[in-house]
Formats: sequence, C-alpha cells, structure tokens
Amino acid sequence: MTDVALNPGAVSLAEWRAILRGATPELTPDAIPAIERSAASVARIVARGEPVYGINTGFGKLASVPIATSDLEVLQRNIVLSHAAGVGEPTPAPIVRLMMALKLASLAQGASGVQVATVEMLAAMLARAVIPVVPAQGSVGASGDLAPLAHLAAVMIGVGEAITTQGQVPAEAALASAGLTPLTLGPKEGLALLNGTQFSTAHALAALFEAETLFQTALVTGAMATDAARGSDAPFDPRIHVLRGHRGQIEAAAALRRLMAGSAIRESHKFGDPRVQDPYSLRCQPQVMGAALDILRQAASLLETEANGVSDNPLIFPDEDEALSGGNFHAEPVAFAADMMAMAICEIGSLAERRIALLVDPALSGLPAFLTPKPGLNSGFMIPQVTAAALVAENRQRAFPASVDSIPTSANQEDHVSMAAHGARRLHPMIENATAIVAIELLAAAQGCDFHAPLASSGPIDAVKALVRREVPHLDHDRYLHPEIEKAISMVRTGRVIDTAGGPLPGVVDASTGSSFV
Repeated sequence: MTDVALNPGAVSLAEWRAILRGATPELTPDAIPAIERSAASVARIVARGEPVYGINTGFGKLASVPIATSDLEVLQRNIVLSHAAGVGEPTPAPIVRLMMALKLASLAQGASGVQVATVEMLAAMLARAVIPVVPAQGSVGASGDLAPLAHLAAVMIGVGEAITTQGQVPAEAALASAGLTPLTLGPKEGLALLNGTQFSTAHALAALFEAETLFQTALVTGAMATDAARGSDAPFDPRIHVLRGHRGQIEAAAALRRLMAGSAIRESHKFGDPRVQDPYSLRCQPQVMGAALDILRQAASLLETEANGVSDNPLIFPDEDEALSGGNFHAEPVAFAADMMAMAICEIGSLAERRIALLVDPALSGLPAFLTPKPGLNSGFMIPQVTAAALVAENRQRAFPASVDSIPTSANQEDHVSMAAHGARRLHPMIENATAIVAIELLAAAQGCDFHAPLASSGPIDAVKALVRREVPHLDHDRYLHPEIEKAISMVRTGRVIDTAGGPLPGVVDASTGSSFV
C-alpha cells in the first residue's frame, strides 16, 4: 500500500484511515527541527536543577518527590516498566499501528521534549512491521492511556512482546530482527510516550471508519426493505427535509430517493393504495439516519482535532524553556465522541431490526408470514428476526455513556477520568452486532422483493439483490441459515453492498478531507 506522508498537526481522516488499513506513515523531514529544539529545551531545564514534573520528579501522587540527576534515566525506564500493567486480549495489530502513528504525529510537533532518535524509532518500527503486543484493558482515559502506551513504549526499550513477520516474539528479538537497538530513554521521554490519548483515539477512529460502512449499507438495505414492503418514497421528497434543515436528514432522503428511483414495485402501488402512511421504520428513515449521520460527523470532527493535537504532559515550550503542566491527556473529547457514536450505531441497528420485524409480519407488510411461501410447515425468517432483536438489546446495554462513569485513581490525584478507552473499545462489538442486523435485513429485504416478481425494483436495489442471490438462493423451504447469514455479514462488512448499489452515498468524512464519499 502507498505510504502516507505524515505532516504533524495536519493529517486528514482519510490518511488516518489509510494507515489503519495498512499504509506506512512517513514523517515529513521538516518536522525534525521542532523535535530538536524541544529536546534541547529539556536539556536546559534539567541543567537549571529546578523541580519540573516528570523530568526530575516522581509521577502522579509522587510528583513532590525530587529525583537526582544521576537517576533521571532510571526514572524514565521505571515509569514504562511500572505502568505496563494492562490485562486482557491483545489489541488488534491494525489499531496498534494506528496508535503508534498517532503517537508519532504527536511527539513530532516539538512540544514533548523527546529526542529525534525516539521519534525515529517509532517510525522505523512502523516501517519494519514491529508491532507491540498491547493488552486491551487497563486505561481509564486520564492521565492518558497509561497502561496501553506503556506496553507500546516497553517494546521500544526492549521489554515485552511484539508481533513481527515471524510471529509474536520477545521485544528485544523483534527489534534485532528489524535492525533496531533498544532505546535508552532520556529525561521526560518515558512520560511523553505514556501520556496521551492515542490508544483511545485509535480505537475511536477505527470504529468511525467502520461505522461509515455500516451507515451507508443501512441506507441501501433500508431502501430495499421499503420496496419489499411496498412502502412509499413520498416521505423522501426533498421539500419535506429542506423545511427542517438538518444536513444529514436532507442527504439521507436524497440517497433513499436515488436508491428507489425507477422501481416498478413502487409504481405498482403509487395510486390507489389504501395505506395512507407507512410505519415509522420506513417513513422516518431520513430523520433517524440523518441524525445518526450528523452525530457521526460531529464525532469525526472531534476525533480529527484530537488526532492532530498534542496530549501529553508537561508540555515543552522551547522559546521560553518552560515546561507547563496541564491536562491535555484527559480524553473527555474522545469519550464524548465515542458515546455519540455508540448512540448512532445503536439506532442504526435498532431501526433496521424494526424493518425486519415489519417484513416478517403479514399484517404490516402484506407479504407471506415470516417471508416463507408455506408458513407453518416452514418458519422462514422467524428466528433471524429474533437474532436481530437480541443484538439490538445487547447494543442498547452497551450504549450507556462511558464518559459519565468516572472513578478516581492514583490516590485521588487523578480524581476525574474520562473512561474514553472503554468507551472507544466497546464500539467495535457494537458495530459487529449492528452489521449482523443489517445483514439479516439484507436477506429479508431480498426475500421480500422476490415475492413481487415479475415486477422489478430500481436498478441499484436489483443489483444488490442479484449480489445476494449469487451466494444465497431464495428461501423456498427451511434450511440451515447460519452460513448464509455469515455470507451476508461479509457483504456488509466489506462494503460490497455499497459498491454494488453504485453512486455516491452520504459519508462521515467530508470530501474536502479526502473521503471517497460525498
């Protein structure tokens, strides 16, 4: 994959997405002078001998303990070793790569006081595929993602485990195989590597990009379900949505109109239909999906800012040789972004499940009960709808805001924390659940449209139905459905449904920042 030129402070969401998907970030050379000035400033601060947090003092509640100049290297090594206390499953390697790139971009802005060699080590590890094993649990999102980032930093000093092209090996062997030598950390460097929101931000960004695919696919399956239920496209009329004014709603309605345009199924009941209004799960799609889109875009804006910021502590200002202690490590913006995304993901899945329930109910859809030609002898889509309902319930439980659940740490020195790490990590299983819901809707809607033959749907919907039918035949009689649901999940997760539907769909990343979606 093509390399990404990493310009600290000005990396687009599309570039972060490319890194997540395998591109190697290359630090732009013009970042080096700022890093050098920052490191030189730390040296001058040390030479003054005044107590400066994290440079010649203890950490957290131990900030008032002075540290002798002769022990400064030991201090920085100790913070890495003592803080590498994470537990749980290893973080997926793509997210660790993104986390490393985020840390690289932060340190390279010249406000962290690290040496050029430390930044170059991070860049080299990314380029040579030395990926630290980072346990997923242990961060409360302030004072930064300490435990996960400590596991990252530990590999840089030759401690812990790393994933390489030869598999998982001890850190020192992983570095040696890549031609790298473990670092000796100078003053401030261990703390600079550990402070920051990069673990939480990496998880949240990865979820954002997955949520974009989920959202766009749900627009397609929603349009297909509307046609299967012989629903009306009148609620998608642009005049309705312009009057309210929400950008996401306007764009979602436009996408639904385009997806249904030219449907013979729709034309067949355009006049003389005794139903005056459709249920909300069909009629209010622009309002619900548009609101989800607006929330996802707001989260994207927060995360783009966070990804391009500096979030360690203290911060170094070389012009004044000052080290200022603050709280940029507090990940509340990431926690809020994650909580907003959780709500949107939950609602996308919830709305899709309601459409599935509508399709299997002959009183609402006019289709055979449970979408089977011989209900009673066959159960058809009865239990797939139950599965979708179960997944909605799980997502509702997970959607409770993480950011309001602060718990004090470090002997009450860190007395308010963000819980951003947990908030961001919980998004991935939520997206998996919602993906399965939308996949079930894809199968149910295709089955529903089949009952309207020989009437065709629109071009995009028929193309998507053909995609489904190449791998999953029409359900004439009950059969083992699990493999077919898994095939549909793959179609959703990989974006094949979006590609098959063709044309632009509203997305999370604005075109101005390089997204392929507008």
